[in-house]
Amino acid sequence: MASAALKLHEQKIQAKPFLKWAGGKGAILESIFDCFPQRFKGYHEPFVGGGAVFFGLQPKKAVLSDINAELINVYKTIRDDVDGLIRQLRRYKISEDDFYKVRARDPKRLSVVGSAARTVYLNRTCFNGLYRVNKKGKFNAPYGRYANPKVCNEENLRACSAALQDVEILHQNALEVTQRVSKGDLVYFDPPYDPISSTASFTSYTAQGFGRAEQEALAEVFATLARKKVHVVLSNSNTPFIRKLYKGFKIKEVFVRRAINSRADRRGPVSEVLVYA
Repeated sequence: MASAALKLHEQKIQAKPFLKWAGGKGAILESIFDCFPQRFKGYHEPFVGGGAVFFGLQPKKAVLSDINAELINVYKTIRDDVDGLIRQLRRYKISEDDFYKVRARDPKRLSVVGSAARTVYLNRTCFNGLYRVNKKGKFNAPYGRYANPKVCNEENLRACSAALQDVEILHQNALEVTQRVSKGDLVYFDPPYDPISSTASFTSYTAQGFGRAEQEALAEVFATLARKKVHVVLSNSNTPFIRKLYKGFKIKEVFVRRAINSRADRRGPVSEVLVYA
């Protein structure tokens, strides 16, 4: 396999994330790819989120997974029925009233394609593109008040569908990745980050959240895979807690601009780490 960074530049028609996603990796792909091995067998991404790393890399053999059922439904729909999704998205109107009507719909009572379209619509029109749920698992981000949000980017949706055709997509807890990987595979972990402050904390992708106990369990999985000669790379906050968890592994500091803080004047470049073995 060619180097990951080189492959990124060789793409003629590059699929890009179809969702806005808190903590998306589009701005630091080169730094992440620098931590990847030149060659690997299968690629696994257990916290797929917006998929920036997968779409930038587009490996020949991949398994994408996430514990967020609505998110996984969108990925599967784009892979299996992108035409149906596009038809649904074209029907949506963009207004504050329409946004809250759509948000109030129970995705479990919608068709597979209808639920996927709802997720994309809410993501593209909500505040900051922030996928957030409450303790009952209900999407609760407010309306974004964008001038002209692009809800249906048909060209990119089709490019994403093409990239996903031979990809296995699973609704699964990230810690279960150990059941499917083999020596020589590459696993990239991008979990909800360890909070650097109370205002920067954001782990509400699912009703369960992702606290320090989950971070510790993930670190154990990371170490287990490394011992089995699996290539492992992880992104997280540059905090003493994370550095202690991954002491003994290679740690690379990167700076990236984030916009999760509710106050615009506190958004800016923050220090993150890439851990790899």
